[in-house]
Amino acid sequence: MSTPADLVELTRGDRRECLHRGHAVITDASGAVIEAWGDAYRVIYPRSSAKPIQALPLAEALPDLPTRRLALACASHEAARDHTDLAADWLAAMDHTPEALICGPEEPRDRAARDALIRAHGDPERLHNNCSGKHTGFLQLARHLGAGPDYCDPGHPVQREVRAALEDLCGEPSPGYGIDGCSAPNFAVSLRGLARAMARFATASGTEGREGAIVRIREAMIAHPDLVAGEGRACTELMRACGGRAAIKGGAEGVNVAILPGLGLGVALKIEDGAARASECTLAALLVRLGVADPTHPAVAARLSPDLRNRAGVAVGQMRSLI
Repeated sequence: MSTPADLVELTRGDRRECLHRGHAVITDASGAVIEAWGDAYRVIYPRSSAKPIQALPLAEALPDLPTRRLALACASHEAARDHTDLAADWLAAMDHTPEALICGPEEPRDRAARDALIRAHGDPERLHNNCSGKHTGFLQLARHLGAGPDYCDPGHPVQREVRAALEDLCGEPSPGYGIDGCSAPNFAVSLRGLARAMARFATASGTEGREGAIVRIREAMIAHPDLVAGEGRACTELMRACGGRAAIKGGAEGVNVAILPGLGLGVALKIEDGAARASECTLAALLVRLGVADPTHPAVAARLSPDLRNRAGVAVGQMRSLI
């Protein structure tokens, strides 16, 4: 096993104050490694970066699923009004209430939605959970399969379909799973396998079968970056900055992936200490390196090499990628 690579440093004055280490890999759809830092074969939990793969059985089963619902199924959203209204309408169309979601309640991450909930003396709900779109998609697939409501059980038909899709796209068996924050099983894969899956998303074409389902997911994410995350979030802002050249999905504990259709490549990375700031910085650096993002775009520059400012607004240091 290779040691982690130095990926991101923070300086204060003329001295390095912090170093984030990790692993990153770029592959083509065959799984051939184009470039790598650290250990390309490091086995990780992909966390929410796997959501496009988790949505694949749904997209295959229901080829006419509206694009916005498909984007929400891939989302780690902020629980802004657009997100929760879309999820509520989708649930209602299946004659379900939010109580059917296994993900559990979560305080809205969207400030306006959170403040409105506080003013109304309300409690966080399952619709506010950042994974409520994924779980609504799981319910839809369970309904299609004629399966029971316990869709997060690793042996449930929904999760068997998810695991089979992940192993197919990654080109490797999963060695096991952990339970994610939303109660769904999260199947472990290597970074190289995860990047291969993203490259499969990048190169898919056609309208039928698995290929057509992959295309629909990719295009839904690119068409609706606001639904995939939310205002101010890296996934949304970097997808907009790339202007259709990338579909991006982050995951907890320092994971990020990118689908690059024009290049036919996939990117996967993991920061060892789980820092989101370092994961976003590394992703921005890779997007620039591969020519799909402009380093001067405000959303890219804000992640790539931001000044570190104190409470008075004075620049006292900088974060930068070491790639």
